Amino acid sequence: MWKHLAPMLLAAVTLAAPQARAQEADSGIVDVALVLAVDVSLSMDEEEQQAQRAGYIAALSHPAVLDAIARGRRGRIALLYMEWGGPWSQRVVAPWAVIDGPDGARAFADTIARADLQTSRGTSIAVALDFASGLFLLAPPADRRVIDVSGDGPNNMGGPVEAARDRTLARGVEINGLPLMIREPDPLFSVRDLDIYYEECVIGGPSAFMIPV
Repeated sequence: MWKHLAPMLLAAVTLAAPQARAQEADSGIVDVALVLAVDVSLSMDEEEQQAQRAGYIAALSHPAVLDAIARGRRGRIALLYMEWGGPWSQRVVAPWAVIDGPDGARAFADTIARADLQTSRGTSIAVALDFASGLFLLAPPADRRVIDVSGDGPNNMGGPVEAARDRTLARGVEINGLPLMIREPDPLFSVRDLDIYYEECVIGGPSAFMIPV
């Protein structure tokens, strides 16, 4: 199921064909600054959390992803990996790092792999988006700023998700979605068509996309 993470990461970092690389190689700007915002609410058991992490780690070393980074206009991206749950539970697992080749990708993946697993009560996509968009204040300058948010349920705490989406877009940050549709939805806490929910309420921006799992 986590095979979808490689194409999602690939889509997020694939940009226009390289141009003016020589003049811009030392500018410090990256092609894209990307926050990977990962759901760790209580509905995700330990096995699913481990599989989710393993999927991101594998995606970071995928040859197609590394090739897309290398072929970007500037040949580098910036990544940050955070986990979120309820309104009071957001943490940065792997802080901003510039990825410009296999070594950087491997070091970033190792940081994710070493972190302990945590869970949180509640699902606040709204607060996760607000928290993630604030992290770009510490990011390297980038041609694009993007949040890839994954989750297995709708926003149920922390204010309306549509308002948080609109605030994020107003800051010039795009939002992609990875709705996790692994289990039969709980009628009390989820929605049947989580992919449609993400399409209508969560993602946004000129190049935004949604890939259901």
